[in-house]
Amino acid sequence: MTALFISDLHLDDSRPHITSLFEHYLAGDEVRQADALYILGDLVEAWVGDDDDAKLPNRIARATTAVRDAGVPVYFIVGNRDFLLGETYAKRAGMTLIEDGAVHDLYGTPTLLMHGDVLCTDDVAYQQLRRQLRSPEWKAQVLAMPLEARRTLAAKARAESRSYTSGADETLMDVNADAVAQAMHNAGVTHLIHGHTHRPAIHHFQLDGQTAERIVLGDWYEQGSVLRVGPEGSQLRTISD
Repeated sequence: MTALFISDLHLDDSRPHITSLFEHYLAGDEVRQADALYILGDLVEAWVGDDDDAKLPNRIARATTAVRDAGVPVYFIVGNRDFLLGETYAKRAGMTLIEDGAVHDLYGTPTLLMHGDVLCTDDVAYQQLRRQLRSPEWKAQVLAMPLEARRTLAAKARAESRSYTSGADETLMDVNADAVAQAMHNAGVTHLIHGHTHRPAIHHFQLDGQTAERIVLGDWYEQGSVLRVGPEGSQLRTISD
């Protein structure tokens, strides 16, 4: 009995070995024998729309659909890189979209599931931009653009993001402790799993007089990172070819 969690794969044509690692992992026994696979956002480096006819979205869809067809549900929360991913692609890829901030029962433990970027409240500029980009009006405007124009826009956004993060204070890009506590308090849970910050760790702290746990998933830039959750507890580990 195991639920598996991954996030921040940032799959991209520039790192084909990571895409191959993702496909290999999803085809393996650990995933095919799991109770569920959760992908908590930033599956790709950039998502330009469900109508993208590039090879990478097709490869991802084949891999995740095979997991679903093996009887393992695949749950997906959009991240800051793939927030334009919608029901059309999710259906094609055999994934079930769940809300950022959903609570799932993991072997008797209600657990808050998030991508994690909304918890980085110290980065005020990012949060303002996030609200703009997540608005229905902005998304509709962008998705109405020709596919090639969206690809150009995504490349520009990625370059700007790299420039911003390279010069930003590291503490701004981590979660805010008060935001974490408030999110967990509002959800009525003492367990949280999220990604986004690329700082894999299991944190224990006090929340409302109880011991709480926050698990941060790792990224897949150089190797894979997987969280296994079962009745006996949780384990973060790395995977490679």
